[in-house]
Amino acid sequence: MHIPDGYLGPTTCGFFYAVMLPIWAAASRIVRKTLRAKQVPMLAIGSAFTFVIMMFNIPIPGGTSGHAIGGALVAILLGPWAACIAITVALVVQALLFGDGGITAMGANCFNMAFILPFVGYYTYKAISYNAPTDSNRKVIAAFIGGYIGINVAAFLAGVEFGMQPLLHHTSSGQALYCPYGLNVAVPAMAGGHLLVFGWIEAVVTALVVKFLQKQSPELFEERETAQ
Repeated sequence: MHIPDGYLGPTTCGFFYAVMLPIWAAASRIVRKTLRAKQVPMLAIGSAFTFVIMMFNIPIPGGTSGHAIGGALVAILLGPWAACIAITVALVVQALLFGDGGITAMGANCFNMAFILPFVGYYTYKAISYNAPTDSNRKVIAAFIGGYIGINVAAFLAGVEFGMQPLLHHTSSGQALYCPYGLNVAVPAMAGGHLLVFGWIEAVVTALVVKFLQKQSPELFEERETAQ
């Protein structure tokens, strides 16, 4: 799902940086106010977790790759604003040190993976698990569904961003200047790969970790519910 340099036009890149700047500012402000001192190591662990799981990516048609992210899981444990910070840090490190995702496309990548995914995944989880006890299987099911829906919404939007480029940036003869694939190729490639494969990986990982932590560290869920 990482968008590389050269696939989004400057207008699109600038737009998503403009969108993400206030989101990053809000996330930083909210996390400083709400994150407890003992949760800071969890934030670092969450960022490291998303970094590692995103490194296992598989190229898919359309010029990008598919992979799990773990964004819904971090949002469930620490909140979506903290997840936004954690995933942003992981994406910046990947882009700067490993060339995975472009610098010019950082705003778009963060919008999809550090904003849309954790917020959609988290609020899906909250809606399904509303008032469920800490050890309820409904929380595990909610985590599964939240992880699956969150990553697929993010993948769909990435496909739309790719597919819009030939319409937005082209020569007078119609030749695409950036991403050469239209919506008819980019959206099915992104959505299909995540609906069929990577979304299930995201869902299973999210549900299994939530199930494990219900037994081993139920206080993580109790603290999260108390903080809301």
